[in-house]
Amino acid sequence: MDIKTYVTEKATKAKAAARKLAVLSSSVKNAALIKMADELVARAPTLLSANAKDLEEAKRRGLSKTMTDRLTLTPKRIEEMAAGLREVAALPDPVGEVIKMVRRPNGIQVGRVRVPIGVIGIVYESRPNVTADAAGLCLKAGNAVVLRGGSEAIHSNAALVTILSDAGAAAGLPEGCVAFLDNPDRLAVIEMLKLDTLIDLIIPRGGEGLMKMVTENSKIPVIKHDKGLCHTYVDEGADIVMALAICFNAKVQRPGTCNAMETLLVHEKIAPAFLPRMILKFQKAGVEIRGCPKTRAIVPGIREASEEDWTTEYLDLILSVKVVKNMDGAMEHIARYGSQHSEAIITQDYGRSRRFLNEVDACAVFVNASTRLNDGYQFGLGAEIGISTSRIHARGPMGLEELTTTKYIVLGEGQLRE
Repeated sequence: MDIKTYVTEKATKAKAAARKLAVLSSSVKNAALIKMADELVARAPTLLSANAKDLEEAKRRGLSKTMTDRLTLTPKRIEEMAAGLREVAALPDPVGEVIKMVRRPNGIQVGRVRVPIGVIGIVYESRPNVTADAAGLCLKAGNAVVLRGGSEAIHSNAALVTILSDAGAAAGLPEGCVAFLDNPDRLAVIEMLKLDTLIDLIIPRGGEGLMKMVTENSKIPVIKHDKGLCHTYVDEGADIVMALAICFNAKVQRPGTCNAMETLLVHEKIAPAFLPRMILKFQKAGVEIRGCPKTRAIVPGIREASEEDWTTEYLDLILSVKVVKNMDGAMEHIARYGSQHSEAIITQDYGRSRRFLNEVDACAVFVNASTRLNDGYQFGLGAEIGISTSRIHARGPMGLEELTTTKYIVLGEGQLRE
């Protein structure tokens, strides 16, 4: 079978499944998600065996430590995937929710109701957990899903989809509602992006190369989950102990994620007291620091930051540091170099915290909290399908509501237009 036919058949089955999913009861969908969660745990040895093949290939290809970490499955991570599915099952079902209903002067009632989007295509890299999260969220919101993970995780993803599909079918979900393109050829993605009559929305998750390829080739609307060039600004008079803890968490807790801090901005008046302690703490954790001239004057011996550093999403234990004159300087830097993902201020000044919240343009803005908190779980959405940096129709962590659209419903008693 040629690639075009292969992809089209998968999407056609997903389209047929989407019509059935759209009218399934919440109880059926919830039971299916719980069954999927149980099967992931029960069949963990199968998943770990498949993942071992991907890890062996990653070693052969020389993938970085960060990329390998994102690829790795462990019993704990499998439990976390299962927990995510159970959380989604416990969330209110958005499908069928009437958002607004008004009676017009002629007596008709006009309202809007949440409905599934239809078929959602997910193109992603590295992390096998995306497979479970994306499938669970799409199914709960009544959508079929076509998954295309990266070649580096092909064995893990294939095993995951088999388990999820078997469990879903046993619980009453329609055949084809979770489709997986297991052909590693890049042409499979290109063909997928042409199927605007079968797939309703594309969500890419990955690096700049993936985003560029998808947006340039897609005939289908795209919601981008773009790079996270995230900043933390330590303001004049900030609580230094708090700042040390927040900045360390934002960079070190899991550096390979899109909400990890990549640039630290520090007010010039607090920099002499704060930076030596902060940089020492980072260096003890293995973080490579790249600093501006003022940073290097305060803490000698660190590498000079280049212009490229301010535009780089490291996804690694590397951090660029800049001393700024004031908060306006920090916000100007963020506006110039940021990716509108996650931005944070650490301050004790209420007025400046309000200004930062109002003036910084990002899908999530934080006061006295780590950027690592920009996450569906942390925001109470359950498992997320990703963090949208687009403005239409969803922005920030995408949970169930963001995977629905609306339609108008009109209730009349014989009214005609005059």
